[in-house]
Amino acid sequence: MANILIVEDEYTINELVKRNLQLVGHKCCCVFDGKTALEEMQKDGYDLVILDVMLPVLDGFSLLKQASHTPTIFLTAKDSLTDRIKGFSLGADDYIVKPFEMLELTARVEAVLRRTQKDTKVFELAYVRVEFDSHLAYLNGQIVDLTPKEYELLEVLITNRNIALSRDKLLELVWEYDFEGDSRTVDVHIQKLRKKLGWETHIKTVYKLGYRLEVRE
Repeated sequence: MANILIVEDEYTINELVKRNLQLVGHKCCCVFDGKTALEEMQKDGYDLVILDVMLPVLDGFSLLKQASHTPTIFLTAKDSLTDRIKGFSLGADDYIVKPFEMLELTARVEAVLRRTQKDTKVFELAYVRVEFDSHLAYLNGQIVDLTPKEYELLEVLITNRNIALSRDKLLELVWEYDFEGDSRTVDVHIQKLRKKLGWETHIKTVYKLGYRLEVRE
């Protein structure tokens, strides 16, 4: 997985981002001011930087001007159109405004890493291989026949592995807001995935909430 630098002066946010990215397999380094961040970014050892704008010593915009070679996602409370345009014009790969949902950040991190080819394009677990570019899953080398929604659900579980996802959140992420069903649809698709992939012990049921793909790195 990726080596990610988190630059955020609010400790609780920094820690929240770190813990969730580590859950899905990334390695994280946390710094809390622009000067230290610049020193770390100049080491050229990171695949991605998650960067606040309002930082002590050196702000995020100034920092990116001096070290713009690493893919960067701004994570900031500065939400004006002018700020967004400035962030992208400086070379940012994405711009997320606080407050934010952790699942959205995780998804955007994965998108940037794939786009910049810093993240693996395959996922393997218990004789299953998932190839993200081709949207295909293999069990013991044989293609698994998945419906489009089954594959979308599978990818959401992989992207958010080790994170408990509610049925409502899975409905939102996979079926989006226009889906006029209920949470039993999620249960049915989960059961089909478990059976088709042989993941009965890997897709865990979270009591009174939903499901979690358990992966031990």
